[in-house]
Amino acid sequence: MTTSLTVAGERLRAFFAVDDLWERPRPTAAQRRNDLWIALALWVWGALGMELVRSIADPRYVDHPVWVQHLLIALGTLPLVWRRSHPLLVMGLLQLHMFLVGITVSEVMRGFTMQCVYVFALFTGVAWARSRRAMVGLVAAVLVLMFGWIAWQYALGTAVQEILDRREDARPAHGLFPLVPAAVAFDVLTNLVYFGGGIVGGQAAWRQARSRDQLERQSVQLEQQADELADRKVVEERLRIARELHDVVAHHVSVMGVQAAAARRVLDRNPEAAAAALGQVEESSRQAVGEMRGLLGTLRRTDRIAGTPGDDARAEGTGPDRAPQPGVDQVAELVHAASSPGFTVTYQVVEDRPGALTEVPMPVGLSIYRTVQEALANVRRHSTAHTAAVVVRIDREAGRRFVEAEVLDEGRPRSGTSGSGLGLLGMRERIASHGGTSEIGPRATGGYRVRVRFPLAAGS
Repeated sequence: MTTSLTVAGERLRAFFAVDDLWERPRPTAAQRRNDLWIALALWVWGALGMELVRSIADPRYVDHPVWVQHLLIALGTLPLVWRRSHPLLVMGLLQLHMFLVGITVSEVMRGFTMQCVYVFALFTGVAWARSRRAMVGLVAAVLVLMFGWIAWQYALGTAVQEILDRREDARPAHGLFPLVPAAVAFDVLTNLVYFGGGIVGGQAAWRQARSRDQLERQSVQLEQQADELADRKVVEERLRIARELHDVVAHHVSVMGVQAAAARRVLDRNPEAAAAALGQVEESSRQAVGEMRGLLGTLRRTDRIAGTPGDDARAEGTGPDRAPQPGVDQVAELVHAASSPGFTVTYQVVEDRPGALTEVPMPVGLSIYRTVQEALANVRRHSTAHTAAVVVRIDREAGRRFVEAEVLDEGRPRSGTSGSGLGLLGMRERIASHGGTSEIGPRATGGYRVRVRFPLAAGS
């Protein structure tokens, strides 16, 4: 028995969400205005219903003064103005109104309008109560009061005698049940339906409001997350552009420095070689400016407000000065630009079938280009090497194709030339973004190795 009561209690707690911490938001100004019109409409409806009852009912049962009846109808309907702002107070007052009016001026309480008002107040109290515990306590008190009153009327009151008096002049009933038990059962079932409907309906409305509030909160959260993801994408794009700028500036400035030094050394002895080196400086500077213009145009486009007047084609990143992103096909040009008097770079392509180099996807090709660019710039800045070798290899291993770039040199680290490490960091991030692997570090036989490998799709 104790276990059954415990289970029933837990189910009631779960049904009424007693332990739920969510509180229904306060009513809006529009909802409060609606409640005012609802209260006025019910007041007019109740007054009209009272006059209709007075016109057709036996005078013995509506013998109270008219002003008393209409005053009680007003007191029972107008509190609905505050039904959503003070739901438990309004529910308690109107249930008390039902009890007191029922034992004094019963024709008011028994009217259809007031019966609807009492159920409506019970529904509102359950639906809008912000404290579920207080609501459950008040509902329990109302049920005890109402059904206790019904039991008292039939057990000790005059309800049975009134039923018998009303049947004196009527024809005998032909139903299945005796008169008094049928009347008692009818009253109990009617009140169960009224009170049960108000309570269950109110709890359903509360749960619906809670679900709607959760959906709105989730919608706002998803919108915020979408904004955060968009901001994160912008930040990631800026970081990518920063890495690209680092690679471009480091490469071209290193090339210009090497070529300028070579030109200075051979200027007197070999003017033609000096002129060629200076031509390389000019070309590298032109390429650096072009690539930086394109990258900065992209950066400006990420900050630009859509539709802002005055944005020209160059700010859009679509102007004629912006060249396509370099790829694996441009590695040969990169190697040629990196070579100079005193520093030789060789380039070799190894393909598993003719034309395989053209099948490398553009993002992977850009990563290979930037990796070779950064590796050669590091050799010139941080190594004593006079030669370097670049190999781009497309092959197959364990049934899977890959493209690989390798940069080797035979030099030793040059003292006093340690870098910031951002170049290698950007290189590793770029490699990881395409699912590649890397091997970066000194070789056992001397020199330094940078080798990266990217998987190729099965159909590549």
